[in-house]
Amino acid sequence: MHFILPEIDNLIHAPIRLAVMTVLNEVEWADFKWLQDITQASDGNLASHMRVLENAQYIQVDKTFQGRRPQTRYAISNLGRSAYLHYLSEMDAFLTRHANPAKQGEPHDPL
Repeated sequence: MHFILPEIDNLIHAPIRLAVMTVLNEVEWADFKWLQDITQASDGNLASHMRVLENAQYIQVDKTFQGRRPQTRYAISNLGRSAYLHYLSEMDAFLTRHANPAKQGEPHDPL
């Protein structure tokens, strides 16, 4: 069997970034703490992933203060939403194409 790999957006494909993009695609804004709770990432690890998405312009960042406490919240950008939906489409096509190789007329050895 020959696998035709999709053009995977590695900026999204990393598990933490994929989780973040999935959440941000469904909500208007999400704060850092909530994203941290969802991803179970450490402060530094999540901050690093968020910088990657910010540098790619896939997310928008809003930094404010509530009293003396900083609050950072994130939203998906139009570019980010487009990239995320393209990623999902590519992965769906790949998985559909290769979900059941036995039906494609080629021998299938599960081991």
